[in-house]
Amino acid sequence: MPIIDSTYNVPFPFKNGHFSTVYAGLIRRVKGVEQKREQITLPDNDFLDLDWSFSEEKTKKVIILLHGLEGNAQRPYMTGTAKLFNKNKVDAVCVNFRGCSGSPNLKFRSYHSGATEDLEATIEHILSTKDYSEIYIKGISLGGNMILKYLGERDHVPSQIKAVVAVSVPCSLAGSAKKLHSFENSLYHDRFKKHLVDRLKIKQQQFSDMLSLEAVNSIKTLYDFDNVYTSKAHGFKNASDYYEKCSCLQFLPNIKTPSLIVNALNDSFLSHECYPVKQAKANPNLYLEMPKYGGHVGFVDKKNVYYDEHRALKFTLTIP
Repeated sequence: MPIIDSTYNVPFPFKNGHFSTVYAGLIRRVKGVEQKREQITLPDNDFLDLDWSFSEEKTKKVIILLHGLEGNAQRPYMTGTAKLFNKNKVDAVCVNFRGCSGSPNLKFRSYHSGATEDLEATIEHILSTKDYSEIYIKGISLGGNMILKYLGERDHVPSQIKAVVAVSVPCSLAGSAKKLHSFENSLYHDRFKKHLVDRLKIKQQQFSDMLSLEAVNSIKTLYDFDNVYTSKAHGFKNASDYYEKCSCLQFLPNIKTPSLIVNALNDSFLSHECYPVKQAKANPNLYLEMPKYGGHVGFVDKKNVYYDEHRALKFTLTIP
């Protein structure tokens, strides 16, 4: 499809990508979302915690929300979308990836950008236990890469999935990793690494026969983390192999479900490969919007409803 001309604009200082990223991630608050937790068992006997919120009216529509790296179902970018959709007669289920709900998961593995088997299990659970005729999915950052990979790596997608929105997507994991390791992003890099390593130390105590404390202490960068843990725990040769096999970029041509990517041009986490103009122009089901502003998941807008949330609602409920 032709590239979508974005109408998003914000006042200073939110035109600064770093300011909008930090404000949205650390300062924004969303109130008024009541969530009910459901725990499901995965095929390997691990678990996922799903946090549901509901429309005041009975509905046949639901949106599945997928968070980013080290996120969870209570992040404002999750609850903000859930609240908006609930107000528009759509139920919402915010997925906590393995180990992200406040309790360590049971297996040595956890979650990663390409773990579509857990998304598939979630969708199958919803289809088999609920009565929804329309399913929408919105993924943020890592979650955006996951849903686009899910759609493009398989020939059959459940017919109930009507539309997908992916925001601030690292379509090239290697390219995004390189950007995160740059001086410009050092504060973000160090924050992510600290959180990941702190949780990995807990997992090392659970699985000391599979991961040594020396290996954990050797991690100095996010690339090290993916080399030492992510790749080994999930069946990849190394970090580079993980990035190559799990980047959604290669799967975009095969997407048959209407899908919108919203990637800000001033997102410091994204390399040039993360703006798939060529792929969008070649695939009638793939829509690409590249706002000038927004940083990484920082699409600040009026009345605490963010631009990407407005776009998700409009795109899913008025499917092109």
